[in-house]
Amino acid sequence: MPEFYGTHVASRLMLGTAQYPSPRVLEDAFRRSGAGIATVSLRREAGGEGAGTAFWEMIRALGLPVLPNTAGCHSVREAVTTAHMARELFDTDWIKLEVIGHADTLQPDPFGLVEAARILTEDGFRVFPYTTEDGVLGGRLLEAGCEVLMPWGAPIGTGRGLNNVYGLRTLRAQFPDVPMVIDAGLGLPSHAAQAMELGFDAVLLNTAVARAGDPAAMAEGFARALEAGRLAREADPMEPRDMAAPSTPVLGLAVLG
Repeated sequence: MPEFYGTHVASRLMLGTAQYPSPRVLEDAFRRSGAGIATVSLRREAGGEGAGTAFWEMIRALGLPVLPNTAGCHSVREAVTTAHMARELFDTDWIKLEVIGHADTLQPDPFGLVEAARILTEDGFRVFPYTTEDGVLGGRLLEAGCEVLMPWGAPIGTGRGLNNVYGLRTLRAQFPDVPMVIDAGLGLPSHAAQAMELGFDAVLLNTAVARAGDPAAMAEGFARALEAGRLAREADPMEPRDMAAPSTPVLGLAVLG
């Protein structure tokens, strides 16, 4: 199972907690998926003293490590401030760092991301940066103190899967010993299996599960796909060929005339 900042987690699935039709459905999705980490946006807790208490108690009752995130932050200052508030509220040094640079694609701002990662790392945070498949950016984040990379598969909430397989494969090969999580853009369990086949360590989901007709069933489907993809990776799969190759050898077969 994957390890992040010295902590082993029980599953390769990280599951978000937003957009579910009801708390019961959220709990069922976590139960059936066996997710190893729950991700939570601080903004769900905003709104006044005591706001969000019932939600937070429900998340705590899941008994999972919590990964707060700086969702919706568009500047370094906003992301750093949100991270400090999250650490105080959730009592964890883990933070999923988002610094959004483009309103339509929700693509990370690479310059702000590196700057915020450096500030937070120096402040004692364990940073999980939401990034792209850019290897240069990945290297800068590691230099800033990150020990995990979370490249997107596709823009958040699109369900398009792995848009740039070549780029993701290259990033994985460039930093073979760095834990990596595909974060954002997955829509089907097959996308998660593909991420495992490429050698990634985990995936982070929210919309694909929460917006499904049956979120709990979809969550379980993703969990099973992750295991299938990981087994395939570890089995050393065959290389693709351009020409057909018979699965039954012709040598030694009887010739009927």
